[in-house]
Amino acid sequence: MAGIAGVACSSNVLFRSREMGSHEASMAQYNGLRPVENMQMAPVGSKPSGSISSPAPKLRAIRAVVSQTVSAPKREKDPRKRVVVTGMGLVSVFGSDIDTFYNKLLEGESGISLIDRFDASSFSVRFAGQIRDFSSKGYIDGKNDRRLDDCWRYCLVAGKRALVDANLGSEVLENMDRTRIGVLVGTGMGGLSAFSNGVESLVQKGYKKMSPFFIPYSITNMGSALLAIDTGLMGPNYSISTACATANYCLYSAANHIRRGEADIMVAGGTEAAVMPTGVGGFIACRALSQRNEDPEKASRPWDKSRDGFVMGEGSGVLIMESLEHAMKRGANIIAEYLGGAVNCDAHHMTDPRSDGLGVSTCIAKSLEDAGVSPDEVNYINAHATSTLAGDLAEVNAIKKVFKDTSEIKMNGTKSIIGHGLGAAGGLEAIATIKAINTGWLHPTINQDNIEPDVTIDTVPNVKKQHEVNVAISNSFGFGGHNSVVVLGPFTP
Repeated sequence: MAGIAGVACSSNVLFRSREMGSHEASMAQYNGLRPVENMQMAPVGSKPSGSISSPAPKLRAIRAVVSQTVSAPKREKDPRKRVVVTGMGLVSVFGSDIDTFYNKLLEGESGISLIDRFDASSFSVRFAGQIRDFSSKGYIDGKNDRRLDDCWRYCLVAGKRALVDANLGSEVLENMDRTRIGVLVGTGMGGLSAFSNGVESLVQKGYKKMSPFFIPYSITNMGSALLAIDTGLMGPNYSISTACATANYCLYSAANHIRRGEADIMVAGGTEAAVMPTGVGGFIACRALSQRNEDPEKASRPWDKSRDGFVMGEGSGVLIMESLEHAMKRGANIIAEYLGGAVNCDAHHMTDPRSDGLGVSTCIAKSLEDAGVSPDEVNYINAHATSTLAGDLAEVNAIKKVFKDTSEIKMNGTKSIIGHGLGAAGGLEAIATIKAINTGWLHPTINQDNIEPDVTIDTVPNVKKQHEVNVAISNSFGFGGHNSVVVLGPFTP
């Protein structure tokens, strides 16, 4: 994301923005998405005049080592601590069927279109990966369906579909120890429509006209809570909100609950529904979005020289994560194995990336260590790749620090097709990664017309490729410098 022009806080300290879920160029170099020259920073304490942007803070010397030849420990052998994926569920711009979703990705069919959910004609960005014809029939009762924010509707449908996919329907769950099954579905924005509508009622009609559901349907933990209430799952239950790194953080934390013996099964992922006036308007104010209104399908173009910002998306992606021991005891169909993961922070700036890439490269290295995987075993990367000016290259540079030989690696960007799902992105991309593992086909990164010369890794440009995945990593990064990586692979007994 390009930098925000002068956001001042109460202490008169000026901050610049970083893309939610990506990292972007300094305002010393860019005003929004356009190059500017001789930008001057007002002294701290002075009153801002118009649009002011601060230069990037200098990098502090941080003592950290990123191994270039990670000497990985052996993979986990204890079936109580091995974590497998036994079900998947999603809500996406291509519908709620997993196979349809992945087939659309393989075809390289863009899910980006002009927004018609609200009147966006006066907005400078008028397109997104908007979900249409969504149905919750059979998953949410009519009264609740009318009340719920879309964020929670997507979560409930994706979560319940994942449970059914794992052969954990309501009749099966009734005969299981549900105190050993938890839910961890996060969101970056929460119930944004519920919040916006509540504020509008307060301002226009007064507090007495506010909905009693304003608070419950706005707060970020409600997706996990509602899913547990509907299914009776009494294990660990909360949400994580780390902007666009949210879903990966949830997968990582859910796996660790299983590894520690606190749960046998975790329902984990992310959900988001921010394609509405407040969400779109907020990201426009950040100058983060592509402005290709005349050609929206071409707007999301990771690593392409003509990229000009990310494209908003929405949806939900949920995995059923289970200890191998428990999965085998109940005869579950094992789809893939969660090998490991890592989370960390750039500790640098709200919205700008570290120029040395240390946060991301360290996170990747730590995820491989956690997984018991060496860099030369990895041959597929589902990249964060949001189509922003500096963020795309920052990720590639960090990848090259860990993987010295990338000749066997293929890397694609799911967001080129469905847009940026924000807090749901990691969940949707984990499903895409697992489908790549299962099918042996990688979906293309579309709109690759003029790739940056520094991007020397095969990005699967424009056309799908057959590729047997040995070990895959999926990256997600967010505002605040939050980095997350999950490591997935085919299950072998």
